[in-house]
Amino acid sequence: MAKKKKLIVMVSSTVYGIEELLERIYAILTRFGYEVWMSHKGTVPVISTKSAFENCLHAVEQCDLFLSLITTHYGSGKEDAESRSITHEELLYAIELNKPRWILAHDQVVFARTLLSNVGYDNTKKRAGLKVKRNPVIDDLRVIDMYEAAIRHEVQFADRKGNWVQKFGTADDAQLYASAQFYRYQEVECFLEEHFKNQAAVAQRAAQEKKP
Repeated sequence: MAKKKKLIVMVSSTVYGIEELLERIYAILTRFGYEVWMSHKGTVPVISTKSAFENCLHAVEQCDLFLSLITTHYGSGKEDAESRSITHEELLYAIELNKPRWILAHDQVVFARTLLSNVGYDNTKKRAGLKVKRNPVIDDLRVIDMYEAAIRHEVQFADRKGNWVQKFGTADDAQLYASAQFYRYQEVECFLEEHFKNQAAVAQRAAQEKKP
């Protein structure tokens, strides 16, 4: 009998300041039976003819499950001050592809968003005019943009799906969430099968509606 293929979890995050947490999450997920793609561990498949950015987006396409950690550090990969980081692009692409996803956001990111919203900076365009001085808390306000994308802020409240974001303050909080969500391997497999069945049904209905 052929060996059953492991489900692939891509862990998308910056590395700075959370190395220990990433090590814990990698150990947990591999122990649960997943194949884990994580840049920190060097397990993301690399195609030599592609750029780092292209390899990361290709990994988003190919993974089965997507786990994103939104931290207080925005991340690297920006070509200039206006372009998005690789982790930001990975998250947006996972949402665009409607990947089954689980998202953690640091509580300082959530607090910063609430604070700025209360003083009138309640969207990306308004926050773009603010300049963050070098500090040990948040290095780029676009981490708030990532959080708003994750909660589907741009979608009408009644239509929001896939918008659960778990706040965490410590590595233990994040580890607990990852453990609780992924330890039921068979349940996740069933969820994944149902997810793609639903997508196929929607695509079929859309194709039928287009027929004259």
